[in-house]
Amino acid sequence: MSLSPYLYFNGQCEEAFQFYEKCLSAKITFMLTYEASGMAAQVPAEWTKKILHAGLASRDGVLEGCDAMPGQYRKPESFCVMFRPKAAAEADRIFNALAEGGTVQIPIAETFWALRFGMLVDRFGVPWLVNYEKPAAENVS
Repeated sequence: MSLSPYLYFNGQCEEAFQFYEKCLSAKITFMLTYEASGMAAQVPAEWTKKILHAGLASRDGVLEGCDAMPGQYRKPESFCVMFRPKAAAEADRIFNALAEGGTVQIPIAETFWALRFGMLVDRFGVPWLVNYEKPAAENVS
């Protein structure tokens, strides 16, 4: 089984995925506009260049998303995209990159369960957790 977060945007999907590609050292693997899909007639003329589907691959997973149909976007609530880096320096770099223009809710720092943990909402309104856990032996009491 494979699970992939699927994010909805209010017209900024292309910009967001280009930002995530840089922040996460990932690769955009797919980006399809409403116009190129043949669905241009189903959206207003100013929406045809918006993204119907995008995919971003990293070494550990896939992030997908689109621009919601006009009038259907809802602000994300009660979830976070969890990113689990492989090193503390990577956690710091990614957290700081994602936080650019966003809102830090919990600054990245060591916690009782993680060598690095932080929580933020990026400039596109997407909530993120960056969590580089301590080795399992350190989490056992």
